[in-house]
Amino acid sequence: MRSTTSSADDDGPADQQNPGPTEQELEANRRKARRRAKSRNWTLFLLFAGPNILLILAFIYYPLLSNMYYSTLDWRLGSATATSVGLQNYVDFFTSSSGVEVWRVTGIFTAGAVLGSMILGLLIALVINKKIPGRTAARTAVFSPYVLSGVGVALVWNFIFDPHRGALSHVLAAFGMSSPQWYLDEDWALFMVIIVYVWKNLGYCAVVFLAGLQSIPKDLLESATIDRAGPARRFFSIVLPLLTPTVFFLFVTNIIFSMTNAFDILRTMTPTGHGTNTIIFEIYLQSFGAYQRAGYSASIAVVLFFTLFLITAVQLRFVERKVHYA
Repeated sequence: MRSTTSSADDDGPADQQNPGPTEQELEANRRKARRRAKSRNWTLFLLFAGPNILLILAFIYYPLLSNMYYSTLDWRLGSATATSVGLQNYVDFFTSSSGVEVWRVTGIFTAGAVLGSMILGLLIALVINKKIPGRTAARTAVFSPYVLSGVGVALVWNFIFDPHRGALSHVLAAFGMSSPQWYLDEDWALFMVIIVYVWKNLGYCAVVFLAGLQSIPKDLLESATIDRAGPARRFFSIVLPLLTPTVFFLFVTNIIFSMTNAFDILRTMTPTGHGTNTIIFEIYLQSFGAYQRAGYSASIAVVLFFTLFLITAVQLRFVERKVHYA
């Protein structure tokens, strides 16, 4: 009895000397564990995303901010000195006759390039979506011009449009027509580069439209056919509404591409910008052409950036409301 009592007495004080962790200590440990997990997640994030973030900051945002600063200067390319002029470069661009001409040419080129590429691309997609012999080769042939170099495409088309020895002049002569002065007449020059740009980029639109057409449920088309809906009715009532996400995507990207990615064709076919000085080409002509106005050219580049930003924001805010997502 004595030994048992003594053992019980010994266990009681031992439990009191080594009590379990308190609620405050448990909460502190949980906070430390969360901090360690958060720190580990941030370390992994910086490890994987850090190099990309540094590249974006170095090659996108730093040049953008630097260009905004240069746009406030009267600076000749290569000159060691520059004069601050504030917003005068922007005022000159929006009020000068040359600035108005740039907007006119850009609007015509963008409208022709976007509408031409999308309409022809949709028509071609409708054809190559059918089960016809050689459709795989046709799809490859349609998409091939898109992956070609813009300079190479422009050089080939230069030979085609040559008013004296070009292939097009011989075709027109066979019908008793004379070739227009593509390179001397400003209106014909603009029409010429629109044709070349559309030819090069309609394959991209055709492939994207083809993907959209193949995603349309065949049951809907078969049901419409059973209900005696003709091809036109099926297209406008079923196909086109279900293609609105594709149309919206191509509309946004084609506007951006036509205003930024057409420089190679424009520079190669019309080196001096004779009637084809879109806003992206005007940036080059003002900075690297005869004018050497780097500050003025930088202001046009800033205007182009905010123009594309505004166009995209308006499209996402208003045009996307008309899109029917399945």
